[in-house]
Amino acid sequence: MSFSIGQVAQLAGITVRTLHHYDDIGLLTPGERTHAGYRRYTDDDLIRLQQILLYRELDFPLEDIAVILDQPHTDELAHLRRQHELLTRKKARLHDVITAIERAMQARTLGITLTPAERFEIFGTFHPEDHDAEVERRWGTTEQYAQSRRRVATYTKADWLQLKAEAQTITEGLTAAYKAGQPPDGEHAMNLAERHRGHITRWFYDCTPHIHRCLGDMYVDDPRFKATYDALTPGLAEYLRQAIHANARRT
Repeated sequence: MSFSIGQVAQLAGITVRTLHHYDDIGLLTPGERTHAGYRRYTDDDLIRLQQILLYRELDFPLEDIAVILDQPHTDELAHLRRQHELLTRKKARLHDVITAIERAMQARTLGITLTPAERFEIFGTFHPEDHDAEVERRWGTTEQYAQSRRRVATYTKADWLQLKAEAQTITEGLTAAYKAGQPPDGEHAMNLAERHRGHITRWFYDCTPHIHRCLGDMYVDDPRFKATYDALTPGLAEYLRQAIHANARRT
């Protein structure tokens, strides 16, 4: 079975002109010709074209691709393995670049004005803007969301360091209470939950008991938040939710 140049161009998503160029430089010469001189591409030609396009995706110059493909004793599987390895590396690099761009866009939207060095110093590998979409989906039309954005936009590095230290103190208290077997609906745990709510109110927005309950549910239902808390000690996310709910019932 063979294919016309137009069929091959359509299959590969390239132009007929590109195929003519590949033929002219000897990179991909059709294996068959009709009596009228028209190009016909065989299955082997399509395999070579696939390899060419994969190497082009890796930004190899055409002359280098020709040398690589014409190496003796190199079969299709060897090329595919090499291309898979190179494309996987490229994918990882592109993923890092895309992630960095998305985080920059989200940080700008959220209003975080720290330099990259300051952000790393304060947050490390945790990126608060990663959760911005979830917050916006739940509360994007509320005054609390607008209030949070207004406040965060004014924070300096010193503000963020103080915020982080306070949050860490609360989290450490919750972790210690959980490990000590303090009941989540006990006075101590509920007081910690109230400190947690007060921290949000102080730094972000007026966190009502209702909103706090929604946050507590999100800490368990959203795998990102759950993993963050449970990394400190397994079960901490659920413990915090129960403490928040208990505290909301008494306020």
